[in-house]
Amino acid sequence: MILMTAARWASGLAAGLSLALAFVAAPADAQTPWRHGIISPKSDAGFLLMAAKRGFAEQEGLKLELLQVKDDQIGLKALLAGELESYEGGIQGAIAADVRGGDVKIIGCQWPLVPHGLMAKASLHAVADLKGKSIAVSAPGSFPDMFARVVLAKFGLSPADVKFAAIGGDRDRYTALVGGVVDAAVVSNEYLPLRSSKGLKMLVSGSEAGPNFLRVCTFSTARVLAARRDEAVRYVMAQSKALHFALTHRDETLALTREASDMTADDPRPAFVFDDVVRTGAIAPDLPIPMDKIAWMRDQLLALGQIPSAGNLVGMVEPSIRAEAMKRLGH
Repeated sequence: MILMTAARWASGLAAGLSLALAFVAAPADAQTPWRHGIISPKSDAGFLLMAAKRGFAEQEGLKLELLQVKDDQIGLKALLAGELESYEGGIQGAIAADVRGGDVKIIGCQWPLVPHGLMAKASLHAVADLKGKSIAVSAPGSFPDMFARVVLAKFGLSPADVKFAAIGGDRDRYTALVGGVVDAAVVSNEYLPLRSSKGLKMLVSGSEAGPNFLRVCTFSTARVLAARRDEAVRYVMAQSKALHFALTHRDETLALTREASDMTADDPRPAFVFDDVVRTGAIAPDLPIPMDKIAWMRDQLLALGQIPSAGNLVGMVEPSIRAEAMKRLGH
């Protein structure tokens, strides 16, 4: 089965989760923390870490702990197992969990556009040229895996026409492509300004693959939202304020990115990512819940055979948390 069930995601978590999570916490006090999971940040760190690292959570009276995870599946496991109050990442796993009866609720989507694309060797000129070639993706059911399959289908190829290589995160997939281990890879466009990308090209961009692809949404569970509703509202408020600040304070956002990722001042990626985000409107700081995009993502999973049924789309979202947050913020 391409996607693991929600039960399988949650099983065995206690044995291995502690090794997969790295803590980044706001200053501690006696308050019960709000534990929030994020994919380990890279050139986008200034956006992802702003709420926790620059006091926006504290302003809302929230003790925010960020837990960095390697991929969406680990984050979703942690959420389902009660190790997190919320998690932000790709939506495909959350949809699959909901369809299978998992307790996952979408409370907002702060990154509705994907910066990813299908990068390939310069000798490949079209998707058709990938026939018989290898493509670096990530774990089955992950966003890179889904992205590659949607691209192939759009251009008339099937998964059987290529060789999928499940290779970790963006950096691992990019390294495999540069090293000639694979012929193409699903990676973020942040690698385009690097000198090592000179012999590569973005064969298909995210917008070309499908304008309804969602990059990042925030998830919680009905259990958490019932028990800690006011804190969930304050978390969304803090995140919204932080993203508004990040988008309008370039220098501060780039400085936080470099601080968190140990990138040197001459690394072009943080500035490239920031400017691309602003130019394309890739971040939605008010965390909307775009039901049309969520439905499209669900439909792609169904068409690819990665979920057994369409499920209840309305039941996958909890809009009242965001609505209350925006009301308090006066938006």
